Amino acid sequence: MESESAVYGRGHRLEHHDDRDHRNVTYDGRSLIINGHRKILFSGSIHYPRSTPQMWPSLIAKAKEGGLDVIQTYVFWSLHEPQKGQYDFGGRNDIIRFIKEIQSQGLYVCLRIGPFIESEWTYGGLPIWLHDVAGIVFRSDNKPYKSYMQRFVTKIVNMMKSEKLYASQGGPIILSQIENEYQTIEPAFHEKGPPYVLWAAKMAVDFHTGVPWVMCKQDDAPGPVINACNGMRCGETFKGPNSPNKPSIWTEDWTSFYQVWGGKPYIRSAQDIAFHVALFIAKNGSYVNYYMYHGGTNFGRTAAAFMLTGYYDQAPLDEYGLVREPKWGHLKELHAAIKLCSRPLLTGTQNVIPLGQLQQAFVFEETSGVCAAFLVNNDERKAVTVLFRNISYELPRKSISILPDCKTVAFNTERVSTQYNKRSKTSNLKFDSHEKWEEYREAITNFDNTLLRAEGLLDQISAAKDASDYLWYTFRFHYNSSNAQAPLDVQSHGHILHAFVNGEYTGSAHGSHDNVSFTLRNTVHLRQGTNDVALLSVTVGLPDSGAFLERKVAGVHRVSVQDKSFTNCSWGYQVGLIGEKLQIYSNLGLNKVLWSSIGSPTRQLTWYKTTFRAPAGNDPIALNLQSMGKGEAWVNGQSIGRYWVSFKTSKGNPSQTRYHVPRGFLKPTGNLLVLLEEENGNPLGVTVDTIAIRKVCGHVTNSHLPPLSSWLRHRQRGDTDIKKFGKKPTVQLSCPLGKKISKIVFASFGNPDGDCERYAVGSCHSSHSQGVVERACIGKSRCSIPLSSRYFWGDPCPGIHKALLVDAQCR
Repeated sequence: MESESAVYGRGHRLEHHDDRDHRNVTYDGRSLIINGHRKILFSGSIHYPRSTPQMWPSLIAKAKEGGLDVIQTYVFWSLHEPQKGQYDFGGRNDIIRFIKEIQSQGLYVCLRIGPFIESEWTYGGLPIWLHDVAGIVFRSDNKPYKSYMQRFVTKIVNMMKSEKLYASQGGPIILSQIENEYQTIEPAFHEKGPPYVLWAAKMAVDFHTGVPWVMCKQDDAPGPVINACNGMRCGETFKGPNSPNKPSIWTEDWTSFYQVWGGKPYIRSAQDIAFHVALFIAKNGSYVNYYMYHGGTNFGRTAAAFMLTGYYDQAPLDEYGLVREPKWGHLKELHAAIKLCSRPLLTGTQNVIPLGQLQQAFVFEETSGVCAAFLVNNDERKAVTVLFRNISYELPRKSISILPDCKTVAFNTERVSTQYNKRSKTSNLKFDSHEKWEEYREAITNFDNTLLRAEGLLDQISAAKDASDYLWYTFRFHYNSSNAQAPLDVQSHGHILHAFVNGEYTGSAHGSHDNVSFTLRNTVHLRQGTNDVALLSVTVGLPDSGAFLERKVAGVHRVSVQDKSFTNCSWGYQVGLIGEKLQIYSNLGLNKVLWSSIGSPTRQLTWYKTTFRAPAGNDPIALNLQSMGKGEAWVNGQSIGRYWVSFKTSKGNPSQTRYHVPRGFLKPTGNLLVLLEEENGNPLGVTVDTIAIRKVCGHVTNSHLPPLSSWLRHRQRGDTDIKKFGKKPTVQLSCPLGKKISKIVFASFGNPDGDCERYAVGSCHSSHSQGVVERACIGKSRCSIPLSSRYFWGDPCPGIHKALLVDAQCR
């Protein structure tokens, strides 16, 4: 019998190729093989707990319409096993329902079990109770950790098998992932790292699911486990499969980047994403997953340390599930263009031909002559003209042109022909009078009221066990100086601190994502005799990455008053706030405290409550908290997440002001809204807003390509012919479901100045522009207007290159 290291060792002697049952998913060095056929697959990450079951069908349908074949999701261990041995698979946690919804819409699933996932999720998706397991070292060759990891992975795999969800059983799951980006921390574990990788791979393969397993960012993924790339430029950075018999796959193509409190959104253009996807495919890639395709919302306290409540709002489907253009549409065109090339890509021979110093052609051709080409311009500064097969092609700067027949350009990554759109916000409800609110002021605890005592300062993660963001540190001391003013100095490992002396607020301080530790220094007023100090330490999520996660700490670690250290004195602790323990944010706990009329001025640590009706219609709903400071919000007892409006970016703007309230959380009337405000925010400025796409705009020129829908593909005598129709670039406008084009704000056929953000009539303009476009579009949910002089009753200025810009409203 061979040893584990021999079979799963770094030489990769095992390869998994079993085509006897064509329902099984296998692979070769070119791609995944499904039902005996090689596949080019486009995938998108949609995480079931970051939306709601009511949203899932629409999100999946929009992903499918956008040209995706696969939905990829993590499995969230901390949600499913919040207490050891106690499982939760209901509501937003119903992963089986989510996967079956994907299956019902005809898409595949990539299931990333992990169970460490990172994902900007608190504690990287690991349940907090693991922290207290004796002798545990996360993600290493450690017996306690491996035991619990194997137990959970086994449960998930068995659930999938029992519901017949693996492709080998006729289900949608074609790929699974074990671990997550482990290579980035593996060196920290020294000799305990490599055996853990071998063990994890063997455990996964031994489940015999009938589908391949993958490890991302693990160049030496053992045996049959496929090594995959994560990042924004895998066409440039990926070293490739570690075996000639494994396909090249990209498990995370970041469509944006996570955003932190105090940070600005990262805007990644549709053109940049398209370029790197096309390059990856040209270099023999066959599976690309967009992370995220829909980011959604970090409801409750699920966000990792300093992570925003809104997640990947800049994805092709935004936080609310609305289509973000041109990202969604441009990628849809890209997918269609690449699918036109599927046959030569998957069965042809690749040749790379230099076309210039920074230009090259990736050509895929069968002996029958079926051919596809990717013409690449890597020059970031200028467009170039290249000669390919005796035909000249203009390539815009940093772009790739796709030629499904090696002759005609069907798509260019830099030229966006799809529409642009813009979200609008409408305030439906205001809470701008004192009569609409009631308040409950949280008590400032003191040493006498605490039950947990210790000599010295406790780590907040160990003490609170993630039962709450809040931990009170209290101590009492005798002061006999005649000077009533004294310096208070508190050093903290994060994340926020509010200080109270003798029940009076004395100041706050906080860290940041890049520097969680900070110091609070304030001059405080003391009285002769006994003084009570209460320090409310607040975490904003737990860390989600790094080696030895179980050793990470938070909270107060050093305290002095007038240079006298109290770090090692007797401390009293209270986990959480009274309002949390009584659940006064819910209808069940609401009446356990006495609410009063809202006071003025506002005070730190105050709960506010009101009720509201649900806005009419189907547009997404958001709570506008721009007048608040820092805290958490609940609607009908469900937390919509933390808010932190007072933490500004470098330009003085809040990172997030609107917080998604899914319609699935609401009733028609009598919805309970409760806010916990840590600072001195003003609830009278809160509004309930609706979010909608009301602006759509298209802009094409003579240099743009016709819509990809103008390509027809059919087979004749076993060959693929591509015929091209509709040779004109076209403005295509489309309103969201249920809305129609109600107004043409601007239309110009000629040479309009600007783009869809700012525009004006240029020196050449057809006087028929407005009328032609209105007749084509008003009252319709979608319309198309070709860039054609005939369509606009003649050429307004012969000899000038034409453009068409149309800005419309949807209602």
